[in-house]
Amino acid sequence: MTPQSNETVEASAPGRVCLFGEHQDYLGLNVIAMAINLRMRIRGQAQSNGLYHIDMPDIHSKDEFSPTEELSYKNRRDYLRSVVNVLRRKGMPYERGYDFLVKSDIPMNAGVASSSAFVVAWTVMLLKVNNALDRFTGEEIARLAHEAEVHEFKEPGGIMDHFTATMGGLLYIDCGTPLRVTQLARPFHGVVLGNSLEKKPTTETLGSVKADVRAGIGLMQKLLPTFDIRTTPQEEVIPLLHKLPEAKAQKLYANLVNRDLCQRALELLKQSGFDEYEMGGLMDDHHEMLRDHLGVSTPKIETMIAAAKEAGALGCKINGSGCGGTMVAYAPRHEEAVAAALERAGGRAYIVKKSEGVRVET
Repeated sequence: MTPQSNETVEASAPGRVCLFGEHQDYLGLNVIAMAINLRMRIRGQAQSNGLYHIDMPDIHSKDEFSPTEELSYKNRRDYLRSVVNVLRRKGMPYERGYDFLVKSDIPMNAGVASSSAFVVAWTVMLLKVNNALDRFTGEEIARLAHEAEVHEFKEPGGIMDHFTATMGGLLYIDCGTPLRVTQLARPFHGVVLGNSLEKKPTTETLGSVKADVRAGIGLMQKLLPTFDIRTTPQEEVIPLLHKLPEAKAQKLYANLVNRDLCQRALELLKQSGFDEYEMGGLMDDHHEMLRDHLGVSTPKIETMIAAAKEAGALGCKINGSGCGGTMVAYAPRHEEAVAAALERAGGRAYIVKKSEGVRVET
């Protein structure tokens, strides 16, 4: 039943860290991501005037509109309205008005998927209060959220964040066609998130890297007609990279290496005798590609990584699209020391744990 005027509904969705596969999902490659216990929360209470009132105190913003007609966007990331529009096109009736309160403990614009957590939580909230939640599977919810955040605004992001926020846990996501999501049962402890407090240009970074890699793929296919970014071995490609423009060669090479690192990490996570040191080394190798070939690290993040390693981290990498935002340290049994070192280096630290996906509470 639709909630009565004195009832409240709450939906929440987690942020995420990407352990392996940065800048891979939008290429149809594979990623390993983990939902974390920092969450976006939306509380809704039915009211009688037919409008949606949204209070967002974390960003000192309020909004109000009627959900009963196609909405024009106030800005290019107007996810409040894009979700309403996408769901309306799926037949959402929007029968009542609501007051909504949005609160979050996920660092914003920091590579922890706060926007995707919001879009997933907002999608589930609107499905719930309009009696439609049971009509959609988790995969369908993730795809609706991806449509509202990425396709609606023609942005370059992939779908990793939406599946992680929806499904939760530790996920291996094959972003090919068809997309496949596998829950990894292994407990994964020792993760420390470090926020550099540097604002990051998400869409600009994604767009620039994606354009160079796609151009590099096209040029490589002319040199090697059998080339497939998903399957062609590195040793077939590396001898030809010198024939590509430098920026495109560097980024294509990094994606091939990171593709294979992700697969090795998956093998490691499935083994009964888990080698923490190898896992840390794989994360370091992944970061080397992100820093030296994709060019998405910053001096402050490098300072934080050095501090984390000195304090006992086995491996570190930038988290998210890069050029600011967060890094992640793998530091089993040294979480407190690494968190303190990150704070001393000028960042903000969070000891995070694996968390469940989107949920509804009434």
